[in-house]
Amino acid sequence: MTPIEEIIINKKTNINAIWIMRQAGRYLPEFREIRNNNKDFIKLCLNENLSSEITLQPLKRFALDAAIIFSDILMLPYGLGQKVEFIKNFGPKLEKIDLNEMSKVDEIDFMEKLYHVYKAIKKVSLNSLLNKKNTIGFVGAPWTLLVYMINQQSPKNKLKENFFKDEFLINRILLIIEKFLKIHIKNQIENGANIIQIFDSWAGLLDEKDLPNYIYTPTLNLVNYVKSLNIPVICFPREIKNYKEFCEIVKPDVISIDYNINPKKIIKDLKIPVQGGLDPKILLTDKETLKKEAIKYLEIFKDHPYIFNLGHGVLPETNPSMVEYLVQTVKEYR
Repeated sequence: MTPIEEIIINKKTNINAIWIMRQAGRYLPEFREIRNNNKDFIKLCLNENLSSEITLQPLKRFALDAAIIFSDILMLPYGLGQKVEFIKNFGPKLEKIDLNEMSKVDEIDFMEKLYHVYKAIKKVSLNSLLNKKNTIGFVGAPWTLLVYMINQQSPKNKLKENFFKDEFLINRILLIIEKFLKIHIKNQIENGANIIQIFDSWAGLLDEKDLPNYIYTPTLNLVNYVKSLNIPVICFPREIKNYKEFCEIVKPDVISIDYNINPKKIIKDLKIPVQGGLDPKILLTDKETLKKEAIKYLEIFKDHPYIFNLGHGVLPETNPSMVEYLVQTVKEYR
């Protein structure tokens, strides 16, 4: 059993396991070298040799306990035929949904478009660097994918004014998303992913009254599906208004917390294993501050099953030496 599985399944404490959201990415010079020669982000995700190489880059540098596949939550709308582009200094841009066309997509079409993502997962999971470590597959939560697919870009904390206008469209797309997320998850697991993380990046945009419809019910369906395949599932409902209620209803195996959450409060509220919390901006400070903040989380969670991680992805301007120091601090903590 891997260190992360000991925490999730056996509820072990003082294991000091760590992986980092966006650990494979722009802060690494070796990643930037590949990216400079591969301007099309989607094509890069679909290049199984390069995406598996990128996934393994942080494991070659740091004593991390898991690899998370280099891909993107927006591979799902891409697989459904919605054009997705990543524009420098802007982010993702999606074309307007054609519901008729999207409704015609079948499982074979979808799997064919994402075939190389699954092959990359297979390559990573079979690599010797993954000995006694986990291969993490992931998806976007239905709500967050719906936001991107209708909003056609990152909402930056605000949805289009008429976002909820066409209820039929919203419900129809949610059903399609849920169906194909299950296919996407199943294929990741069949190719070697042994943990699934569900990223709900825009959970914080919803009022409490809308959480059951758009977050609790669709995410619960996914969590139950992953559990039915005997694979642990981590949920990261970023900035959601009520983490305790989310855990009671959705019942993930692990809850990943963002950096706006008070860890001392969350530990009183939650019985399940917790992941994350450290503000990525701390990695832009100095080693003394980083060590102090990291130890704060390790102390708070020392008697609670806890996977060390950040409260969001590592920032592009982070110095890799600070990531190395963070991993070392976590591993040496007693």
